[in-house]
Amino acid sequence: EVQLAESGGGLVQVGGSLTLSCAASGLRGGEYAIGWFRQVPGKQREGIACVGLTDGSTYSADSVKGRFTLSRDNAKNTVSLQMNSLKPEDTAVYYCAAGVWHRDWDIDDEYDSWGQGTQVTVSS
Repeated sequence: EVQLAESGGGLVQVGGSLTLSCAASGLRGGEYAIGWFRQVPGKQREGIACVGLTDGSTYSADSVKGRFTLSRDNAKNTVSLQMNSLKPEDTAVYYCAAGVWHRDWDIDDEYDSWGQGTQVTVSS
């Protein structure tokens, strides 16, 4: 069973930075990817970034490109999302998710396992 646990959320001022971490366990073989999603009440979950655990390829949405950076530590089975230049519109619950790599990395249905989510609040 794949289990994911996010950490690192919190309150930050506009322009500040936060690093979210996703610790994964139970991944067995296959070409897995870890995706990051965020959701605000009343809106659909938005895929913002993804990293392929096999080759380290990273993908990010236009809304975060140039501000958010994804990295992985395969030895620790941890993926980190470094978020810089945060804006009020980045306020959301952030989730990491695991699934077999798929080109539609930003579609939540492509992921099988999800973390519990961590709140990020950017104050102006």
